[in-house]
Amino acid sequence: MGWKSIHRWLGLTIGTLAVVLGITGAILAFDPVQQAWQAPAAPDDLPVATLVERVVRTVPGAEELRHLPSGAIVVFSFDGDQARATYVDPADGRVLGAWQPSALPRWVKNLHRSLLLGDAGRWGAASIALAIGMLCVSALMLLLRRMGGWRRLAARVRGSLAQRIHVVTGRVVLTMLCLTSLTALTMSASTLGLVALDSGTEPDVVSVVTGQTALPAGQISMLRSLSMQDLRKLNFPDAADPEDTWKVSTRQGEGWIDRYSGKMLAWQDVTLAQRMYDLALVLHTGEGAWPWALVLALVGASVLLFWLSGVVIWWQARGQAPHITGNSPMTQADVLIFVASEGGSTWGFAQTLHDALGRNGHRVHTCALEYFRTTTATRQVFVLAATYGDGQAPAHASNALNRIEQLSVSAVPVTVLGFGDRQYPTFCAFAEVLEKTLRAKGWSALLRLESIHQQSSQQFAHWGQALAQALGEPLILEHVPRVPITTALTLVAREDYPGWDGQPTAILRFAWPAQDWRERLRAQGLAHFAAGDLVGIVPPGSGVPRFYSLASGWEDGFLEICVRQMPNGLCSMHLLGLKPEDHIAAFIRSNPGFALPRTRRPVLLIGAGTGVAPLAGFIRRNDRRTRMHLYFGGRDPARDFYFGSEIQRWLGEGRLETVQTVFSRVPDGGGYVQDALNRDAEHLRDLVTQGAIVRVCGSRAMARDVTLTLDAILAPLQLSVAQLKAKERYAEDVF
Repeated sequence: MGWKSIHRWLGLTIGTLAVVLGITGAILAFDPVQQAWQAPAAPDDLPVATLVERVVRTVPGAEELRHLPSGAIVVFSFDGDQARATYVDPADGRVLGAWQPSALPRWVKNLHRSLLLGDAGRWGAASIALAIGMLCVSALMLLLRRMGGWRRLAARVRGSLAQRIHVVTGRVVLTMLCLTSLTALTMSASTLGLVALDSGTEPDVVSVVTGQTALPAGQISMLRSLSMQDLRKLNFPDAADPEDTWKVSTRQGEGWIDRYSGKMLAWQDVTLAQRMYDLALVLHTGEGAWPWALVLALVGASVLLFWLSGVVIWWQARGQAPHITGNSPMTQADVLIFVASEGGSTWGFAQTLHDALGRNGHRVHTCALEYFRTTTATRQVFVLAATYGDGQAPAHASNALNRIEQLSVSAVPVTVLGFGDRQYPTFCAFAEVLEKTLRAKGWSALLRLESIHQQSSQQFAHWGQALAQALGEPLILEHVPRVPITTALTLVAREDYPGWDGQPTAILRFAWPAQDWRERLRAQGLAHFAAGDLVGIVPPGSGVPRFYSLASGWEDGFLEICVRQMPNGLCSMHLLGLKPEDHIAAFIRSNPGFALPRTRRPVLLIGAGTGVAPLAGFIRRNDRRTRMHLYFGGRDPARDFYFGSEIQRWLGEGRLETVQTVFSRVPDGGGYVQDALNRDAEHLRDLVTQGAIVRVCGSRAMARDVTLTLDAILAPLQLSVAQLKAKERYAEDVF
């Protein structure tokens, strides 16, 4: 059973009881806060003897003095046959009022400690604390996998609102919850009798009656030298028993003092178990540290948030569970499709491929990758493999590689298609491992490994064209993903460029409808966005969104993109045909790997053509005047110098420190952007040495050439683009 299964089923089965413990724990955490406000604390350096002398004058019949964790002093006494417990002011021994051990209902404590079931309930509460600990460990493992390792643990969280709440809250309080579980188990071990806190029986000692009068506290050296910071409890000798002794309990141990001579008759050091229990008590309850108690209250309340968001995530995952329609029996299928998917989205691509092949008369069987095998009827095998976390296999396919290693090789071609996100250094790493494993074993392939970035339907359709050619049969892969709820955006401005090769281009600026607070609370309407994020636009007559990099952020007050006419491009034609006040249907997809962090380090921006759009957005919001250097490549400054006038203005405003432009189709235009990089090699090395962050946006071919160029430039520094990527200093947005 993997960490995900452990986490899911523990959360679903004991989650409700964990919520009960969390809520009651949050309520109980206010007890130390209340105690801290009820009575003044005794000064740490106040001698115990002095306090006893003050108490004796004001509380007749005092028998015991307790130093509470809050620092307050409580005196137990008898008034006749009536037992009393009162707060006293340590400054003068004045009685302040009656003491109650807790103002909270007793049943809240019993519910928290034993679920109102007595000793059996204590075992149950301890079991839940252990389960919470296991939930924390499994949550940490899943968190590391989801975020891509320790280095990305603080990165921006993607996913649904419930997923973001679950992950972000987990990052904040996971350690605290784990600590709470550990301290609860420590305390339960004592409560259930599994660990003895004291050292055994008390020593059999008595005061030696000499006929002299018992010494007052002020003449007992041990009480004079003992300060309040170490005292826990002091028992007075019984006036009716001449052999009775003083008994003092401190942080270090317990002692018995002769009431006539003041000598220490016996001493027992506190045990290690007691020290651990005392530490666990403070950490678990906040007693004696009310600010910590407030933190514990928040942590306890967060359990409810965890449980609710976890249930929503589980429910959403159930709805996304794969349900392949038209599945032929594996033994009869001539095409097998195996899927490895953590979030479930890859199954949608598998269904599209499954349906397309089925329409061509193939009998197709689609199932999870862990069932990989071939049959005598198999003629083609396709593996659609997503990569999860730090280059790992999806959880359900974690043993697939071992299974493939053990199978005998057949003559059936096995083609791998990877799915991932280029912003991660381990983009499609699992698919690459699969490809290497299959080829090393001797399996042939119909097509070489191809990778799909951010579930791009366009790239999937392009791969379908190559597959159709390889199969020698018509095949159209029009994958229609589940489109989020869209918002109607209104075109408010456009700036047109003639472009090149009959491909006009325009910078389009849109406005979004106003949202009231209720819509924001329900996460309705257009999501907040930043430059470099993506806007998905659904063109009329198609359910497939097209994604464009954003050249503006929410704070700019408008949404801006740069669109170039693509051959037969349904969406680009639709966008370039818009007039002011026309509407589009759009939604936001975050692109956290490309986002520019707040930094004082220099920033190197490299873009070509419409790829300059997100870089322009970064410069536009550079209010802190971070040193930004732009390298822009176009073909003709008269036709495709996008954002040209704004770039010159940003230079004057100090938002951009330098700009290097090159245009490849005009004389003396400077060539391509990589030529400009080579000319500035020394300057680039100096920027990288200063810790520069690099962002590249443009075509895939341009990004590849930039990588090769920078690798050569950085070689004298013994650095490479791969190393910068691993340190999250280099990111690409390619199309």
